Amino acid sequence: MSVVDSPVPPARRTENWLQRLRAYQRRAEQPVPLAVEGKLTRMVGLTLEAVGCQVPIGGRCMITCPNGSEVEAEAVGFAGDRLYLMPTGDIRGLVPDARVVPTRGHCEAPVGGNLLGRVLDGAGQPLDGGGPLQAENRRSLTGQTINPLARRPIREPLDVGVRAINALLTVGRGQRMGLFAGSGVGKSVLLGMMTRYTNADVIVVGLIGERGREVKEFVENILGEEGRARSVVVATPADNSPLMRLHGAMLATTIAEYFRDQGKQVLLLMDSLTRFAQAQREIALAIGEPPATKGYPPSVFAKLPQLVERAGNGDVGGGSITAFYTVLAEGDDQNDPIADAARAILDGHIVLSRRLGEAGHYPAIDIEASISRAMTEITDEAHLKAARRFKQLYSTYEQHRDLISVGAYQPGSDPRVDEALAFYPKLMHFLQQNMGQRVSHGDSLRELLELVDQ
Repeated sequence: MSVVDSPVPPARRTENWLQRLRAYQRRAEQPVPLAVEGKLTRMVGLTLEAVGCQVPIGGRCMITCPNGSEVEAEAVGFAGDRLYLMPTGDIRGLVPDARVVPTRGHCEAPVGGNLLGRVLDGAGQPLDGGGPLQAENRRSLTGQTINPLARRPIREPLDVGVRAINALLTVGRGQRMGLFAGSGVGKSVLLGMMTRYTNADVIVVGLIGERGREVKEFVENILGEEGRARSVVVATPADNSPLMRLHGAMLATTIAEYFRDQGKQVLLLMDSLTRFAQAQREIALAIGEPPATKGYPPSVFAKLPQLVERAGNGDVGGGSITAFYTVLAEGDDQNDPIADAARAILDGHIVLSRRLGEAGHYPAIDIEASISRAMTEITDEAHLKAARRFKQLYSTYEQHRDLISVGAYQPGSDPRVDEALAFYPKLMHFLQQNMGQRVSHGDSLRELLELVDQ
């Protein structure tokens, strides 16, 4: 029978169709019910496997132990009916078939002006004994993607108080720089100098996966009372779970985003980006992701730009996040996979040299290997010309260092080398700076112009 010959009147057919459509819409609007309870079936390393409960990636579960204690865990993967969980804290007391109950919690961060002066852990809980947080709002740890065409371009130089950076590696507001070095070359000291001397409204510090003793030293000795009043510190030392180290970096970035959206000029210091990548590697390998580049799974190289791209300038008229990420070059290898990936996604890099550090030259910045990609956009021609001349003199000396050091070079053989040899002591004096000394951007430029014009 055709629709035309149907005994059901057209008006009735339309009404039935609308009823079915409304019923479908009501079903679609209802949230998918989660299983009330599952059970823990397996534990390998820090990875927990559960069955019987459905939790979205990033969702939280509470695992109840026989002794009455509870362990919070986050869903990081699944395979068939198995759910992979990563605990956020201590796992002592877990037993097979422990109850796994999904919760409505998800990854959010406390944000607000009341965070200034506080020290938090990766879960957003206070570590400083200053009482509970009076957070005004909460935000997702994953942040929101910014339209690249809506970002304000980098046009204004930022005074970081370090002569070598101000003059030769000028940083702009909203720029993202990497600080590359091996262990014990002075990364933390240089970060501390920039923390004290940078002209910023708010400073957010992320101490991710570093030594626990450095947290108190950084807060008391490097920040001090004056610096701490305009700072927020997020600390997840090396003894924290990989999930908390991952959340610590995301939490620091989320707090910086909040202040940027309030129109503030924010300085974000993260020590270190390498520990963030290593935490993601631990999680990925634990749930079975295959290693790709020197033991790092592909998800590590996907996470890095997701974190770094959240920094930078906001919309036109808004604030900015100028970010410095330390990158630990294992064995001083600048071609380490994380160092190589970071160079590609950052707006410049400052390389610290172990040779200079061992010679007592601080900050141990290797000017030849360092670059600021935004410098040409935020400096005038006279500044660029002076910086190029400085680097040419320095590079000429370094190329002939071996001949000069053994006395094989004869003065007068090459005018360029003679000039570099005469300038070298002044160049080295210019690059060195006491950690208690602040040199403004204007003074740095003036000293550079006076030096190269001699």
